[in-house]
Amino acid sequence: MIDLTNAINKTVPISMFNRGLGGKVFKNVKQQGAMVFMKKNVAECVLVSPEEYVSLVDELNDMELQLLAMQRMANAYLSAAVPAEEVYRNLGIGPEDIENFEEVELD
Repeated sequence: MIDLTNAINKTVPISMFNRGLGGKVFKNVKQQGAMVFMKKNVAECVLVSPEEYVSLVDELNDMELQLLAMQRMANAYLSAAVPAEEVYRNLGIGPEDIENFEEVELD
């Protein structure tokens, strides 16, 4: 996860790209993490490595899924829930049927 205070402290002028220092900037981002680029003393953009970006997007997706699950649970009618054993019995599924399936991994 990005340390935002550290990222904000790592500000560089956007003119570095105009001076042909883009390669050095990219190397620093990969080694040290996100950098904030300033233009006329205002934050213009934040540059992160592809790995850091993917990590942030994954984290955001996980949070959205968690929020959705929490909303669904808040609106669920738990009193109408049916125990799994009853569902299995109604569908004619026995313990031996379940044992024959491979374990499912949820990420």
